Amino acid sequence: MSNYHIKNFEEYFQVYRKSVRNPASFWEEVAEEHFTWQKRWDNVLSWDFTKPEIKWFEGAKLNITENCIDRHLWSKGDKTAILFEPNDPNEPAEKITYRELHTRVCKFANVLKSRGIKKGDRVCIYLPMIPELAVSVLACARIGAVHSVVFAGFSSTALSTRIVDCDAKMVLTSDGSYRGSKTIDLKGIVDEALEDCPGVESVLVAKRIDSEINMKEGRDEWLQPLLDEADSECEIEIMDAEDPLFILYTSGSTGMPKGMLHTTAGYMVYTAYTFKNVFQYREDDIYWCTADIGWITGHSYIVYGPLANGATTVMFEGVPSYPDFGRFWEIVEKHKINQFYTAPTAVRALAKHGTELVEKYDLSSLKVLGSVGEPINEEAWHWYNDNVGKKKCPIVDTWWQTETGGIMITPIPFSTPTKPTYATLPFIGIQPALMDENGEEIHGNQVDGRLCIKHPWPSMARTIWGNHQRYKDTYFSAYENKYFTGDGALRDEVGYYRITGRVDDVIIVSGHNLGTAPIEDAINEHNAVAESAIVGFPHDVKGNALCGYITLKDTGESRDHTNVSKEVNQLITDRIGPIAKLDKIYFVSGLPKTRSGKIMRRILRKISAHEYNQLGDTSTLLDPTVVDEIKELVKADA
Repeated sequence: MSNYHIKNFEEYFQVYRKSVRNPASFWEEVAEEHFTWQKRWDNVLSWDFTKPEIKWFEGAKLNITENCIDRHLWSKGDKTAILFEPNDPNEPAEKITYRELHTRVCKFANVLKSRGIKKGDRVCIYLPMIPELAVSVLACARIGAVHSVVFAGFSSTALSTRIVDCDAKMVLTSDGSYRGSKTIDLKGIVDEALEDCPGVESVLVAKRIDSEINMKEGRDEWLQPLLDEADSECEIEIMDAEDPLFILYTSGSTGMPKGMLHTTAGYMVYTAYTFKNVFQYREDDIYWCTADIGWITGHSYIVYGPLANGATTVMFEGVPSYPDFGRFWEIVEKHKINQFYTAPTAVRALAKHGTELVEKYDLSSLKVLGSVGEPINEEAWHWYNDNVGKKKCPIVDTWWQTETGGIMITPIPFSTPTKPTYATLPFIGIQPALMDENGEEIHGNQVDGRLCIKHPWPSMARTIWGNHQRYKDTYFSAYENKYFTGDGALRDEVGYYRITGRVDDVIIVSGHNLGTAPIEDAINEHNAVAESAIVGFPHDVKGNALCGYITLKDTGESRDHTNVSKEVNQLITDRIGPIAKLDKIYFVSGLPKTRSGKIMRRILRKISAHEYNQLGDTSTLLDPTVVDEIKELVKADA
């Protein structure tokens, strides 16, 4: 028997040792005992990190929706699968049972097929957090179409870039979305994006905010009438283990986002197994992850992981501040939430509003608290632990990435002793290594280095869509025979890991990876801007915020810096989305550069964090005086 549900610290070590001694044998046991297969695999694992090429459960045949829905019907057909909590607290919550989910997914899948979507086709999904988002993802998976969800806060430019990159034939969207007290014109954003996407043949539109929108004849159709007419049964498409399941874009350090490709069998096995253990989910629990399905957290821990375990998973359309900062706690009380998984950004924002709104609600149903998106700072950890968990709920501070598909370093609740700011120990089967700058592994404890993984795990991304060379260069070229995470980490005296942040030009803002290159590209489009450099700086709510250093063209005219700042942020909003706007902008006469012309962002990061005494030797710069100028500007603004 595989240990599908780890119950104590001793068992964690026992299972961990077993999983790293013989990973293929361990994951084979888990896969065999807990999932439905149309055909068993011929080979559990083959891998070569030099190519890189990774295959799990090769030769197996399955469909992930059979594992997430169909196999639960006879025992859990009337159990709530998805509990939808709308933006407006006065609108009633919707409970979708496994049987109802099966019908809705089948109908949606049949609509996709009726519009020419078949196995291997890419479907771009640009929907708010409404049930249609989860249903459409599963409908694509049921017929073997590859879904690519784009967060419905991204701009039309960011959307069109992703549609073109994956060559999507269809876009799924809605007339609009609610975000707190505002509405957003999603269909208008899609229309703008599609001006540059000739490959899109059809657009299906869900009705959410009942707004007047333009419908392009021959391309756009309302979704609901098609669903009403569709058959409620749809046979599963039999997929190979390594067939693509979805493409999800993440920011890179170059301007072009990376379409991480996840495949079917390994992703299913790993997300289901991590969900069960990291949240210690029990049969009648109500689980809530506050993320958006537009991010990997939503894919793995709102949709696939929970449903593969027959869980009840909550989808929340709103924001934590609407109608007030007690909304999360009101929902916890209302639905008697047992596991609550959110971002440190949300915790910090809520902490700023004191404890009165937390104390107003009964949070006694909570058993496990989770943190995701970035390392949680100590102050936020204690606030979360003391006021939300009442010191009774372990906090699982989880580290993982879009690329990893599932949680990699985390405490196991009620087993691993927690330590504020530490993600603690590697999850089952994960073999981390800290590397020095010479490519050598750093052994022992009380050390720090660059975080790598030495052995494949089932849910890892297999490639970057359409660019395998970039996948190799980004993740497998820095250290021989290892996956490089791009993060730094330290290992304490007992072997616990603490993630220290990105070591490349990607900044984590409010839990979201933002590449500096596309933001700088957007800024540099401004006709007054000569050059720009973006760095992150510590922010008490977002974790990191973005700071821009901008040099203006010498046109002989004086420029109003306030207006240029507004225009620059508008450009960023238009090209990428409001999530990437700059919190601080400094107009400078020059940027710190090496003699070869490389911008020294390390120096700008230190200045932005007010670490003026840690700049190192600046005498070798092309013009060391610009450093003093920038320091004085930032000090004056402090």
